[in-house]
Amino acid sequence: MEITNNKILITGGASGIGLGLTERFIQENNTVIICGRRESVLNEVAAKYPSVITRTCDLSVAEEREQLYQWIADEHPDVNVLVNNAGVQQWMSVSDEDFFQRAKSELIVNVEAPLHLTSLFIKLPALTSIINVTSGLAFVPFTKVPVYSATKAFFHSFTLSLRSLLTDRGIEVIELIPPALNTDLGGKGLHDHAPPVSDFINGVFDQLKEGKTDVTFGPSDAMANGTPDELRTIFSRMNAAR
Repeated sequence: MEITNNKILITGGASGIGLGLTERFIQENNTVIICGRRESVLNEVAAKYPSVITRTCDLSVAEEREQLYQWIADEHPDVNVLVNNAGVQQWMSVSDEDFFQRAKSELIVNVEAPLHLTSLFIKLPALTSIINVTSGLAFVPFTKVPVYSATKAFFHSFTLSLRSLLTDRGIEVIELIPPALNTDLGGKGLHDHAPPVSDFINGVFDQLKEGKTDVTFGPSDAMANGTPDELRTIFSRMNAAR
């Protein structure tokens, strides 16, 4: 994709990887719209970056996803890039009493929401690119986040199919495959040991400029491209201390 002069909607664009993408796309001379559930966080981003357009939206609610699309179609029909970034991560065990309820919340936000948004936004005549943010855990699950890992495996598989399905329509589908990064995903402090988001974003844009559609970084490259034996070794090492 061309990385300048786009109008881009980023779900979950006010924090973590989404915020990193927002900041960099602004630097690259793009118009950025972000949506999220927390209005106060959106306002903080807008105060720092006055060009950002914000929209409060709870992506776990189908009606609000539909309202988001209709607002874009009415007010910003020139949006040509959709970034499906928003996600939730639950650290839990299948034996937890509230496991199923928490699992359902992950499935709605991580699977149902981006599928729904994709089916809506491909109706936009201006749309040229969809960027799906998956995870290295799509290839090697981390057992402390079993459902999150599974949702990202689903989303990776869907992204591959989507890329093929939209080829004839001229819509490019890009997959960003981050490793663990220093964000609050899953809870504050859980990823303090991980690389900063800024390093990942720099790597992403270097690869986007090269025209890559499967974008990895650091450990996620080994996870996305490893042999079966290598993936088993990574799984054993990653899940040794449970």
